[in-house]
Amino acid sequence: MPKYYEDKEDDGRACAGLREDFKACLLQHDCVVKEGKKPSACLKEGHCKGLQVAFFECKRSMLDTRSRFRGRKGY
Repeated sequence: MPKYYEDKEDDGRACAGLREDFKACLLQHDCVVKEGKKPSACLKEGHCKGLQVAFFECKRSMLDTRSRFRGRKGY
């Protein structure tokens, strides 16, 4: 779920909430923090897979012409 802050900048880009949560998940994961690996290496190992798929679906829905009627996926 998105994290809301009182003094947070408003990010007007598409899928901003998912992007923020995906980034936070990767940077706070034990793979990055304790093992010192790069976030890209942790993605290949399968960490934060649910948020990765949700972010992909949100970005893909931007290109889908049916989304004009249904709205973008994600938050």
